[in-house]
Amino acid sequence: MDRLFPNKFNMGLESFMKKSMALNESMYQYGPPFGFRQFLKELDDILELITDDDLPMGPSPKKCKRCIVIGSGGILHGLQLGHIIDEHDVVIRLNNAPVHGFEQDAGSKTTIRMTYPEGAPVSEQEYGSNSLFVTVLFKHVDFLWLQAVLKNETLSTWNRLFFWKSVTEKLPLKPHQIRILNPLIVKETAMDILQFLPPRQKWWGWDKNVPTIGAIAMVMATHLCDEVSIAGFGYDMSQPDTPLHYFDNMCMNAMNRQPMHDVSKERKLLKSLVREGVVKDLSGGLHCEFCASHQTHGVPTAA
Repeated sequence: MDRLFPNKFNMGLESFMKKSMALNESMYQYGPPFGFRQFLKELDDILELITDDDLPMGPSPKKCKRCIVIGSGGILHGLQLGHIIDEHDVVIRLNNAPVHGFEQDAGSKTTIRMTYPEGAPVSEQEYGSNSLFVTVLFKHVDFLWLQAVLKNETLSTWNRLFFWKSVTEKLPLKPHQIRILNPLIVKETAMDILQFLPPRQKWWGWDKNVPTIGAIAMVMATHLCDEVSIAGFGYDMSQPDTPLHYFDNMCMNAMNRQPMHDVSKERKLLKSLVREGVVKDLSGGLHCEFCASHQTHGVPTAA
């Protein structure tokens, strides 16, 4: 990443917020999800409740960590990559993408579940006793939700009105399993790597300058691990009737209705990262040359 984005990619950037960090508005000058402007007090209160702030260390930590980010793309269906996914040291899953019932294609191991409040899984089966829950905070009520979860309290009916869909009120997790994503990872993904314009004040809605959770997780993985792979990535907007996800019947054209993400620009970025060898695409949805080489080594590719 440093080679492709000199002076833009900060290898030393912490992935998770820590109580020991120097919190100042100049560093977090933008509002969520790009920064914590005006919310440093709320952040500080939450960090007092979180009892750990890094990746859990295994009994014999490796010198070389291998990460994989599992996208929710329909391309995963039928590839039977589950056993290959589970061989990675760190398996990062996104939002409410399910594991149970899809182990053969999506694997069973979860190290990190990364989401915003509305995307948190409802089923307790999707929360592992040894996995981390990493929250991406987008708005003021997200801070209130996370604080309520950590205190085992109920969020007020008034505050729940500010979510765009209903959110789960309780997580079957301990405080040491919860992390807050450093918003500078989002800023780096959006402004430095994807080269989106900085956020501007709007009365309503968003510019298409907010990266998807998948793109953010991929950049976070490059900070956490020495080798990064992805699977389940590669929205193909030229095939509007193909499955969007590996776990439901939603079609690709649903992405045309979302107001926040520039998926075409993200696809172009991901294809270049695969082509340059920065990440490996195990499901073959981004770079056909790599897809073909995988086929010769016995790894199934997409139809």
